[in-house]
Amino acid sequence: MELIKPGIRVNFVGFRRYGFVLSAILILVSILSLLLHGGPNLGVDFKGGTLIQVKVPAQVAVSQLREGLEAMGLPGAEVQRFGKPGESEYLIRVEISETGLERLSDQIKESLEGKFGSNTVEIRRVEMVGPKAGRELTDKALFALFFAILFIAVYISGRFEMKWIASALMAISIGIPCYLLKDSVGLSYLILLVVCIMLGLCILLRFRFALGAVAALIHDVIITVGAFSLTNKEFSLPIVAALLTIIGYSLNDTIVVFDRIRENLKKMRRQAFGEVINISINETLSRTILTSATTLVVVVVLFLLGGGVIHDFAFALLVGVIVGTYSSIFVASPILLFLEEKGKSGRRLPR
Repeated sequence: MELIKPGIRVNFVGFRRYGFVLSAILILVSILSLLLHGGPNLGVDFKGGTLIQVKVPAQVAVSQLREGLEAMGLPGAEVQRFGKPGESEYLIRVEISETGLERLSDQIKESLEGKFGSNTVEIRRVEMVGPKAGRELTDKALFALFFAILFIAVYISGRFEMKWIASALMAISIGIPCYLLKDSVGLSYLILLVVCIMLGLCILLRFRFALGAVAALIHDVIITVGAFSLTNKEFSLPIVAALLTIIGYSLNDTIVVFDRIRENLKKMRRQAFGEVINISINETLSRTILTSATTLVVVVVLFLLGGGVIHDFAFALLVGVIVGTYSSIFVASPILLFLEEKGKSGRRLPR
């Protein structure tokens, strides 16, 4: 099935500057939002504590719930609406994790029913994560994202530039020190430093395809996390799984375009590099739109009808699929062109 007929010639390369400006704005807004909010809104999975999902009478306000919790000695409890507005369900988070948990949910139920009337409160879910386990999960989540991007850089540079040995040495030289220093240096700062070093090595070793792909993946992750910060949605383990899924989806889309670029470079040796990229993007445009559209249909259905439990997961996928499709066209390929222009500044390329 072809949504777009062969022979279309949209000048994507000519729009690359607008794409860079839009990406820069989205990344800047995401980073500013994270800074203003003190980072993502970490869930119980990462912070540790106890999460209780309750269903209360429709007329109950959040302030009344907080008053009921304060009456039982939980003044610092967080209360957040959950699910659709008409469902009257709330998430209650408390820092209690390893002690006093046995009767906590029963105490909350008894306290709220004493305030709102008997048999009006239903405990739907109780989850507990200790603070130590929360820190371990945070570290593992960061390492999962980092090593996924690192091994993708190795794969791309090996497959498209036939530099398997150099890319493997880069992975070893980055991965081993990162693992050894993770306990002595703040993990977030360490991974940020190592990612910068990895991008620098890609430039130094002329891993053009790898740099384009990795930059697009980092772009997608930052914007997706920023969307969670802007909407104040909870960042939990399922969201990490969504980010890894987004990385895989975006990479697949980028590889399709890169494959066509590599094929066309062999057939169009006299064409300018920018023109080859433009032709390659147009040739894969039908496949890109069809794949993204069918994926979005499923994700939108999950987002609208999947219920509160997977709502945030579906939201992450929704943002990630849109941004991932955009980045394969307006981030990964233009970076490839930018590196080629810098390497061969005397070559005439289309504007």
